[in-house]
Amino acid sequence: MNQSRLTVWQVLPLGPPLMDGSPYQCASSFAINPAFLSDALLLNPDDFDPIAPIRERRAGQGALPSLLAEFDEFCRASSNWLDDYALFIVIKSHEQGRSWLEWRPVWRDRDPASLEAFAQDHAKAVHAVKFEQFLLDRQWRRIVTRAHELGVLIYGDLPIFVAGDSADVWANRAFFQLDERGLPTEVAGVPPDYFSATGQRWGNPLFDWSRMAADGFSWWKQRMARHIDMFDWVRIDHFRGLAAYWSIPAQCDTAIDGRWVEAPDLGVITEDVTALRKAFGMPGMLILQFAFDSDDDNPYLPANHHADSVVYTGTHDNDTTLGWWQSLSPDAQAHMYDVLAQQLNLSSSEPMPMALLRAAMASVAQLAIIPMADWLGCDSSGRINTPGTPTGNWTWQFERADMSAELSKRIRALVTEYQRDPD
Repeated sequence: MNQSRLTVWQVLPLGPPLMDGSPYQCASSFAINPAFLSDALLLNPDDFDPIAPIRERRAGQGALPSLLAEFDEFCRASSNWLDDYALFIVIKSHEQGRSWLEWRPVWRDRDPASLEAFAQDHAKAVHAVKFEQFLLDRQWRRIVTRAHELGVLIYGDLPIFVAGDSADVWANRAFFQLDERGLPTEVAGVPPDYFSATGQRWGNPLFDWSRMAADGFSWWKQRMARHIDMFDWVRIDHFRGLAAYWSIPAQCDTAIDGRWVEAPDLGVITEDVTALRKAFGMPGMLILQFAFDSDDDNPYLPANHHADSVVYTGTHDNDTTLGWWQSLSPDAQAHMYDVLAQQLNLSSSEPMPMALLRAAMASVAQLAIIPMADWLGCDSSGRINTPGTPTGNWTWQFERADMSAELSKRIRALVTEYQRDPD
């Protein structure tokens, strides 16, 4: 990124995903995915006794006193989420991966004496989970430090909702719309939209905002503090849910029967959402793939962009730009080029995806984010997620060999041409 003159790296949520692999359905909204831990971090002779087996260092075996002192401080500073998360993970393993709703009642309902007894009986396993999170946090901070040294800021992602089968819900049942058994009474989603004729039923339990307000929003404050500590900037995914949210009866299979409920920019953007965003000085999101519907008032059209925005060719929920382009009819393709020629003076001879990349870079938006698959010119095989489909998502990866000097040169040329160079 430094060689390409790129200055912002946006990442998906870093949490430990549940079985479907989605970073938007995680076992915790505070923890980091253990799959991200590099074994290289376990080889430092200043941290571990060299005779300790490498595979056991993740659990803290052989850690030297200086590292253990760091670990103790991490546990103290993170106790508001780490204690519950570690216990949740160990009990879940003990229960063969079953949802906390199916655990023994004393663990499901958090009987204090039973949890204390379990924690003591499984102290080594609980310690291992905590130590692994400590290493992950330490590794992430080194990544952030190195990024800053190279002039790169990191843009994190905060999903507004959390997974039902998570430490967040298990440890904070009063803050969610659940029945006496812990089952959601209403779940989150969005109404029918561009992605699905039946809407999207995400299935996340909804917040009980009145109880959260009575508590002073302590859980939200802790969650925001964690993300602000980890990232330079944070995107709130589905920000419109802070103004009003789509509430779906839990027994419904699709989102069609949901309703809007006002709460104390993705989706249908209404005036209340825009007013809330502007009141807090937050930039909006502009998705270029949504721009070309022949509506002159479409806010995603390049001519309608505003500086207080972040422009994307597409997000993780969109097809790649080339895949999207290939799905358009010839008339729609011609219309898109007509718009780009009129509003940005782009030539119809500019191939895809470069034409839309240029449109993003030319935007007046303060920040342009280009997905990696678009820089690489991938077709639909590079798509990250297709909303509403349960399988085949969250698996795309690029290879180290894709990071060529030629790609860096092309990116750097675009950054310079559109004066997005930090210098």
